[in-house]
This record gives sequence, structure tokens and C-alpha cells, in this order.
Amino acid sequence: MKFIVSASTLLKQLQQISGVINSNPVLPILEDFLFEIENNKLTVVATDLETVMKISMPIETKEDGKVCIPAKLLMDSLKNISDQPLTFSIDKNYGIEITSDNGKYKVMGENPESFPREPQKENANSFVISSSGLVTAINKTIFAVSTDDLRPAMTGVFFELDDTKGVTLVATDAHRLVRYSRKDVSCSEKHTFIVPKKPLNLLKSALPLNEDELTVSYNNNHLFVTHGNTELICRLIDARFPDYRVVIPTDNPYKLVVNKHDFQNALRRVSVFSNKSTNHIAISINGNELHLTSQDVDFSNEGNERMACQYDGENLQIAFNAKFLIEMLNGAETEEINMELSTSSKAGIIRPTEQNENEDLLMLVMPLMLNN
Repeated sequence: MKFIVSASTLLKQLQQISGVINSNPVLPILEDFLFEIENNKLTVVATDLETVMKISMPIETKEDGKVCIPAKLLMDSLKNISDQPLTFSIDKNYGIEITSDNGKYKVMGENPESFPREPQKENANSFVISSSGLVTAINKTIFAVSTDDLRPAMTGVFFELDDTKGVTLVATDAHRLVRYSRKDVSCSEKHTFIVPKKPLNLLKSALPLNEDELTVSYNNNHLFVTHGNTELICRLIDARFPDYRVVIPTDNPYKLVVNKHDFQNALRRVSVFSNKSTNHIAISINGNELHLTSQDVDFSNEGNERMACQYDGENLQIAFNAKFLIEMLNGAETEEINMELSTSSKAGIIRPTEQNENEDLLMLVMPLMLNN
């Protein structure tokens, strides 16, 4: 089997899917790319058994065939070859010879029959969303996903489909919660599933921020996303997501409006002096003044800063994890943010001051104990 392909084109395509491959896979064959050639089209597959990612591209060839090629070796060599046509020749023992303008490289491939089969799209339903819509939804929720493997349901993003309300994505790690809804999504029925963090990170890197229409398919076990010549298949998390609605307070009467960038920068400056394990920062609101305080008693470090705000409510002192607040404020793309508060022991709700009519973003953060 022999085929010709551009070095830079191949490298660019492989970089899109190489993130699937783990550094210490459970099977040696998972360190390889599967190359499949059919009708002058090359399809390259990478998998870690949970996630499969494929890219396709046209090539010059006269025959069809398959071979597994070590991924790291191939990627490292392509990074150091200038843009030129490469000729791949594969013999019957899966020995691979790569010929460039002024070089020849040999590598031992593996039997493609050992490569895991990809899941089939059986009994699948689907919904339609724009590429930028899906990327935005992932970006606004994925940072709140839990890393606690003892709670598998919370290690992914919860998708809630509704034929009248569109799609809602929810992520939580029990300390914070993000709910992002889009109405401009056409769903045929009500359904819920949980998508792991890794394939979502791969998706947001592979998808463009444009209005290309994506058909996202799913069945009881897998999610299927195709865009152009790229396809991703991942296993869904088989667990029950907690009822997130019960933790969202409905009666936070105190309203705080503050400049997002000023608040974020103040949090960054003051949190430098906080305890590194808790990132504890106390917020005192008195009239239209907001006072930030942090301290690390072990090292006698302390930070204080004041800033202006608009506040409607009783004087309040409440503490939060500064790192969580800074990350959540990144999700609000407005000049100012609204914060709804109640007591020092009740969760605070953060929303952008303005939202697109098809979008709704709500972020919840649990308070910390106040240092007396």
C-alpha cells in the first residue's frame, strides 16, 4: 500500500485528534493512530477506549488499506519536516517507509485488526446547535466540573434537552454551580445525559467559533458530534446527576452591582495574601462601598482593598473562595455583574447585567466560614 500526502496538512490534522491519546494507555495499540484508506480518502482515528476522534482528508493513492502507526513518533517527525509531499509505503508486515524530498525514514507499524472498533450510532436521537453556540456553552460551564472521581456524575457536564426550552448545560463541584441555557437549539424531545470533561475540552478546541450548524447525536451510551471532516464519539457517564434546582436559592433579596473587571482585579490582588489552601477572602458591603479582606495567619500576610459598588440591602459580611469567584466572573461577558445575596451562610448568585435573548447564564457560589 502506498499513498502521498502533504506533511504540513497531515500534521495539522493529526494535532486536532492527538489529544485523545493518553500518555500511559491500558493497551499498547492505543498509542497508535489508525490510518484507513478508501476511495482516495485517508481517515485517521485516535482513541482511549472512552473517546474516539477521527479526521478525514483527500490523498493520492491507487489502493485501499489500513495500518496502525505509533502516534508520538509520527508527530515528532512531522514537526521537523518542512512542508512537502511525503510518500508512505506500507509492506505486508506493516513496515512503514516515509520518503521525503531528501530523506527516508522507517518505522514499524502494527496490525490494524488489533485496533478497537468504534461505537455505532444505533437508536440515536439528535439536536441541532451552531458551532459557536456549543463552544460557548462548553466554555461557560466546564471550569466548574468536579475532579472528584468518587462522585462520577459531577465529573462531566449535564445536558438537559427540552423540545420547548432548548438546551441547558449544568456543571457543579459542590462548591459552585453553573447553569447555561440556550433557546436557539432545536430538540425533538426531552432527554438528559452527562458528557465527560475530556471530550468536551477536545471539542471546544476542534470546533470553530462560527455559525456552522452541528447535528449532535446521542443514544443511551454515546455522544456523536461531526463537523466537516472531524468526528468525535465519546462514552457518556452512566450516573445520576444531582437535582441542581434544589440548591439554587429563590429568595436572595440583597442586590449588588459591581464593575466586573475592577472586582476581578481587586480579588486577584487581595487573594495573593490569602491562605493558599482555601483562597479565603471576606467581603464586607456597607452602603455603596465594598471592602475585600484576606489574611494568612500562618505567615502573617494580610491584604485589604476598598471599591465602589451599587448595593440594595442590609450591611453584609460574607466570605468566598477568591479563585472560584475569579473563574466565574470570566463567564460574564458584560461590563458589570449582578450579585444576589442573602446571609453569610447562604449561596450567592452571579449573573451578567445583560444577556442575549436566547441565552441565560446563572452562576452559584457557596460561601466559606467567616474568620472571627
